[in-house]
Amino acid sequence: MRTSTVDAPPPPALRLPKRRGVELALLVAAVLISVYGYCAVGLARYGAVPPDAVRYGSALGGLALLAHLAVRFRAPYADPLLLPIAVLLNGLGLVLIYRLDLQTPDSAAPAQLIWSALGVALFIGVVVLLRDYRVLARYAYVSVAAALVLMIVPIFFPAVNGAKIWIQYAGFSIQPGEFAKVLLAVFFAAYLADNRHALAYTGRRIRKLQLPTGRALGPILAIWAISVGVLVLERDLGTSLLFFGLFVILLYVATGRTGWIAVGLVLSAAGAFAAAALEPHVHSRVTDWLHPFASIDAGRGPGQLAQSLFAFAAGGALGAGLGEGHSVLIGFAVKSDFILATAGEELGLAGIGAVILLYALLVARGYRAGLAMRDPFGRLLAIGLASIVALQVFVITGGVTGLIPLTGMAMPFLAQGGSSVVTNWIIVALLMLLSDTARSADEGLDL
Repeated sequence: MRTSTVDAPPPPALRLPKRRGVELALLVAAVLISVYGYCAVGLARYGAVPPDAVRYGSALGGLALLAHLAVRFRAPYADPLLLPIAVLLNGLGLVLIYRLDLQTPDSAAPAQLIWSALGVALFIGVVVLLRDYRVLARYAYVSVAAALVLMIVPIFFPAVNGAKIWIQYAGFSIQPGEFAKVLLAVFFAAYLADNRHALAYTGRRIRKLQLPTGRALGPILAIWAISVGVLVLERDLGTSLLFFGLFVILLYVATGRTGWIAVGLVLSAAGAFAAAALEPHVHSRVTDWLHPFASIDAGRGPGQLAQSLFAFAAGGALGAGLGEGHSVLIGFAVKSDFILATAGEELGLAGIGAVILLYALLVARGYRAGLAMRDPFGRLLAIGLASIVALQVFVITGGVTGLIPLTGMAMPFLAQGGSSVVTNWIIVALLMLLSDTARSADEGLDL
C-alpha cells in the first residue's frame, strides 16, 4: 500500500538553534541594499542622493525591526531567512516603483510604502495573536465562504483594463481576490487533511489512476469549480490558473499520487484552449503572445509585450544601471504587470537572476517548513502558501518574457498593488509560525 506524502513519517528529533541574530544581520543587509538602490536611482537621474533617502531608509528599517521583534518574542524558532527575503523584495519593489515614478505622471511609491507598513502591521498581528495555527482548520468552511464572497463582489463593479477584479469607491481601490487565495489555501489544506485517506485509497481505479469517490472529492471540486467560474466571469484567468494549480498541488501532496498532476495538466490545457477561443479578452492576449511584433509590422509601433522583450534585451548581462533604462515606454502597466522588465533592463540578467533566486529561496523554505511539520493540516498549509508564491512568480515571469500568455497578476512584493503586498506579508507571517512550530517541536530538518 502506498503512503501519501502527508502521512510520511517525521524525521528524527533534533532541536535547532533559534538564529534570531542571523535574521537581524540579514535584515540590516536587506535594508542597506534597498537604500543603496534608492540612492543609485537619484544619482542616475539627478546626479544627487534623493533628499528623502534617510527617511526612506528609516521607514523601511523601522518596519523590519518591528517585524523582527515580534518574531523574536512570539516565534523564536522561526526560519531566519523568510523575513529578510520579504524585506529585501519589498524594498527592491519600492526602489523600482520610485524609479518609474520619476518618469510617469502619478506617484505610486509613497502609497506603496503605506501599504507595506499595513502589511507589516498585519504580519505582526498574525505572528503575535495567532497562538496556534491549527485553529484555522476549524474555520475551513467559513474561510471558503468568505473567499467566494470576496471573489463575487467585484463582478458588480466596472471592469479595469478588461478584468472585473477591483472594488473602487471614492478613489480607493482593493483587489479582493488577493485575500481569497489565502482563505482558499486554508480550506483546501483543512479539507484534504481530513479526507486524504478517502481520496487516496477509495474509489474506482482506471489503469494506474485511483479515482476517489464523489462523496470525498465532490465538495472540494465543487468549491474549486465555483471559484474558477467566478474568476472566468471576471476575466481574471491568471488567478483562476493560480487556484487550479494550488488545488492540484495540494491534492497531489495529500494523496501522493502523481496521476493527479497529469490530470491537472490536461484539464488546465483544455480550459486555456476554451478560454482563448471563447473569451475575446483572453484571445487578444494569446494573439499578442503568439505574434508580439505584429503591431510593429502593421505600422502601429510596439505593444507592451514587445517593449518588455526589448527591455530585457537592452539589459544584457549586467544591466543598464538603476535609473538608466527606458522600460517606462511599456506603458500603463509598467509598475504592475511589467515591473520585472524594469528589473531586467536596469539590473541585467545577473540582477533578475538574483531576484528569481530570492523567490526560489522563499518558496523552498516554505516547502521545508511543510516537510518538517508533523500534522497533515500544517504540512498542507505550508506547502499551499509557498505554492501560491511559486505559481505567481512563474505565471508573471513567463508572461513578461513571452514564455506564456500574459495574465495580469502582480509580482509578489515587487509590483505596485496594495492588496498584493498586504496579502504576501500575511503569507510570510503564516509561514513563520509554521516554521517556528516545526523547529521548536523537535521535528527534524535543519531549517
